Amino acid sequence: MPAYDFALKYIFFWANMLLMTGELGISARRVCGADELRRVYALRYQVYCNEWGFERPEDHPGGIETDQFDPHSMHFIETFADDRLIGTVRIILDSPAGFPIESHCKLDIDLKNFDRRRMGEISRLAISKEVRRRSEDSIIYESVPGSMTLEQTAGDRRRRQLFIMNLYKCIYAESKRLGITHWLAVMAKGLHLILKRAGIVFCPIGAEVYYHGQRTPYIGVISEMEEQVAKTNPEFLRELSEGL
Repeated sequence: MPAYDFALKYIFFWANMLLMTGELGISARRVCGADELRRVYALRYQVYCNEWGFERPEDHPGGIETDQFDPHSMHFIETFADDRLIGTVRIILDSPAGFPIESHCKLDIDLKNFDRRRMGEISRLAISKEVRRRSEDSIIYESVPGSMTLEQTAGDRRRRQLFIMNLYKCIYAESKRLGITHWLAVMAKGLHLILKRAGIVFCPIGAEVYYHGQRTPYIGVISEMEEQVAKTNPEFLRELSEGL
């Protein structure tokens, strides 16, 4: 694809994202308080236990899904203007508990060669079933990126991207505030492709494993992502940087 057309694609992508955010009254933010955090855990229970069976309900009493990494994480929530819940995600910070990627994947790199205080692992992305299309489930939670082109309108794809990208914008802002330079993630190929199309490029660092479905371990360098977005849509990068 010619560089000019490539840049235009990203400009239109982010223009659509910003327009839809305003039209739908969507906001994403860092979780504040115990009540919001409980809503996050309840949504995760619904998605990871009830809908997909990634986690056993009996391991998470009270209808909330939590693990040993939550106390060492920053949590984010996304809602409509009427406070209906859209989704959530977290970034796990370095702690004695380590990162989940180290326990579930055989990595091609040694994380000891990095400053772990400047790393964070993004995980537990959950989008409410109320706003999710059935065709989107396999894209986010299964390893079938090819289905992204089937049975979906352009509006469906933009809406799905909007929900995910709003959460990632929060992660970016918090990462800059904390001095985080590298992101880790274990994700499905479909989600990886969604992020790549937005200029958020992760590189695989290990073989595919079965962990909450077929997943691949990735690493992303925030400075390289910023360079990519700066080339294709500098206005959006400036918006991301506001208030930092």
